[in-house]
Amino acid sequence: MTSTAIEPSLTWDDGAVLALDQRALPHRRELLRLETVDQVVDAVRALAVRGAPAIGLAGAFGVAISARRHTTAAGLDAPAVRADAARLAAARPTAVNLGWAVRRALARLPDGPDAVLAEALAMLDEDVAVNLAAVARAADLVEALTPDRPLRVLTHCNTGRLATAAVGTALGTVRELADRGRIEEVLVDETRPLLQGARLTAWELGEAGIPYRLCVDAAAAAAMSRGMVDCVLVGADRIAANGDVANKIGTYGLAVAAARHGIPFVVVASDSTWDRTLPDGTGIVVEERAPDEVTHLQGVAAAPAGAGVHNPAFDVTPAELVTAIVSEHATVRPAATAARAAEQLAVLSGTLYRRGWMPGTAGNLSVLLPDPGGRVLITASGRDKGALTPRDLVTVDLATGRPVAPTGPRASAETLIHTAVYRATDARAVVHAHAPYATAVAARVGARDRATTLELADFELLKGLGLADPARTAVPVLPNWPDVARIAADVADHLARTPGHPPALLITDHGVTVWGDDLDQARNRLECLEAICQLLVLNPPAADRPAREPEEGTRP
Repeated sequence: MTSTAIEPSLTWDDGAVLALDQRALPHRRELLRLETVDQVVDAVRALAVRGAPAIGLAGAFGVAISARRHTTAAGLDAPAVRADAARLAAARPTAVNLGWAVRRALARLPDGPDAVLAEALAMLDEDVAVNLAAVARAADLVEALTPDRPLRVLTHCNTGRLATAAVGTALGTVRELADRGRIEEVLVDETRPLLQGARLTAWELGEAGIPYRLCVDAAAAAAMSRGMVDCVLVGADRIAANGDVANKIGTYGLAVAAARHGIPFVVVASDSTWDRTLPDGTGIVVEERAPDEVTHLQGVAAAPAGAGVHNPAFDVTPAELVTAIVSEHATVRPAATAARAAEQLAVLSGTLYRRGWMPGTAGNLSVLLPDPGGRVLITASGRDKGALTPRDLVTVDLATGRPVAPTGPRASAETLIHTAVYRATDARAVVHAHAPYATAVAARVGARDRATTLELADFELLKGLGLADPARTAVPVLPNWPDVARIAADVADHLARTPGHPPALLITDHGVTVWGDDLDQARNRLECLEAICQLLVLNPPAADRPAREPEEGTRP
């Protein structure tokens, strides 16, 4: 796809933002000229300018307008510009692009108003390039996920050129697929209560000559059940670090229905839509819109006077329901990643249980999830390791060790030990087991009130630990303090003070902890260390062997 034939939704024109008034579509085509910060804020709040990328661009240009207005012969009134920027960023709370773009433009304020405007114009050009890259990547993915024939795609709200600088995200992907001859029909959710699908997406598809039908929002799940949908394509207003997606209200229900019917659910959004300061979607502020958007249709009352209204503009779709999130840089598959990790943890738990290394509810294992949020998937407390399932796992925050979900299972008591290892090393998987020989050696070598060391040398199996010097190493044996946080502090201190440390440690009377690049490597290292400890127990060094009584008739 190229952007040359796609009219931009907003531009800069001699000190003002020119934007299509999306409230007037599809019946009238009206241009707004926004010359003040108040006008930009009002246009964003009233949805005259809407769509996460588009309102971000409007916000950046709003900062440029403010910088020009507050520059006089006496100089630049920076506090006034910052106050305007704060109002712009707060115009709509859910879409992360708005605050991101405002901050980016504001960062150029020390260089003067021309620099602020240059930054906003650069963002306008970047948005086109970003969208072109994202839709090409997303179209490739959709083709890989769906049958090799013209497709029936369902989309929600409006994610086309009206919502961005020119190209679009999810709807831009539809246009790209249409250019490839891969679209049979688009089902367009009407997207109540403001009908962005019926008014805007249908208008864009008609303009592009792409076949479509409007779909009552409540009929989308039934359409999936009847085989009328090959793929669901949506955009996003904010994406948490774990892949939870905030988008137009109704998106969550579509994701649930798509998961039920095995239909790919793909989110297309620029990288700037990710909010990596939020570990998950529970921290996303969902905008509540005015009641009359629901109680009235085009100014005519459609509900009894005084009816109470629940009118959230957005909902949050959990990451596990999302097939993929596609940006200009990458394709992230949060559902597949978390599900695969959970299955691997459950399988390894069963394996170690059958060996007797994780008896009953003892032991725990975890993986560091490969997303930007710093999350760890770990066994929940008190779970039978021989019957562990993905439901017996809990996701915790790497920084705090606390579960990211406000409800659900409690994390293992040793979670803080796992997170200490992850923060101090490059590990992606940690296993804590009660392998019998390693536990016996820990009891023999360890102390209850201080750290000790297990010196190992000249064991062939040391090669399996991935050491810089495979001939020798020193494995720490830490006290089994009643307070797990104190053990975790000892772990962190040891790893910080000991360059070249082995990827393992023992805890007195409490087993062995190992780590690696993945669960397979961690398991292999556990097996090697347990085998070494078995040799130590069955064939202890001479100094540790009990003295033998001399045989009769021999000299002592």
